[in-house]
Amino acid sequence: MIERIQRSWDLVKASFSVLRADKELLIYPILSSIGMVIVTASFALPMVITGGWQFTTSEGGFDFNFLGFIVVFLFYFAQYFVITFCNSALVGAAMIRLRGGDPTLRDGFRIAFGHIGIILGYTAIASTMGMILRMLSERSRGLGRLAVGLVGLAWNLATFLVVPVLVVEGIGPLDAVKRSAQLLKKTWGEQIAGNLSIGLIFGLMILGLFAITLIPAIGLSLWLENALIVIPFVIALVLGIMLISLLSSTLNGIYAAAVYRYAAENQIGEFFTSEIVQDAFRRQ
Repeated sequence: MIERIQRSWDLVKASFSVLRADKELLIYPILSSIGMVIVTASFALPMVITGGWQFTTSEGGFDFNFLGFIVVFLFYFAQYFVITFCNSALVGAAMIRLRGGDPTLRDGFRIAFGHIGIILGYTAIASTMGMILRMLSERSRGLGRLAVGLVGLAWNLATFLVVPVLVVEGIGPLDAVKRSAQLLKKTWGEQIAGNLSIGLIFGLMILGLFAITLIPAIGLSLWLENALIVIPFVIALVLGIMLISLLSSTLNGIYAAAVYRYAAENQIGEFFTSEIVQDAFRRQ
């Protein structure tokens, strides 16, 4: 376990070295988060009015609500578009840096806008898949729900490199999904190991943040018999989680670009040394 944490930390440091060279890469996840908030707020009322949040009846039967379906699909589409567009800009800029260039914030957006058509196409595929998985999950119980979860996991893994494929190779969305799955098979789960490694480090950070904020807050509130003392600690916790999430999203985008270079171009670059790549991509 200690060895795995060390490999994870080396991978995070390598990814962070790219971010340190191009701090503007953080802007893309920030804009993505803002866009997600706007999308959620925009669809909250239509969801409530049409009952789009629920696809099943109280008895577990299927409740077809055409208007609700349309609203939910548009919600999923808008969410996936914001995420995919901003990730495309992030990965595009990261690829420039990994290849020895010096990207600007404008470069990332230029790349994303240059592939807007295939991004929209992939967004339609991803949002449809998301809706199907959600409907199946709501109708399933026990092992059925577990099976749906495994299908969702397989889909997420198969499409892990879709964004780098879209922005680098510029192929159609269906071909991009196939290409991503082929690269996954070629590298034999290397993306999985690395992605979990980055998640492990940031998961430990969040646990540590909980420990240094909530434990003292609860202790002080009990000692002073004043529940309001918890409020600043909770605010600090929320802000800390937001910052960690932004860093995690940024480093995962950088990591995806690095894995694509390794899998598709057999290149490592100055930031990811051969030792780090070999250790981080080793089966665990």
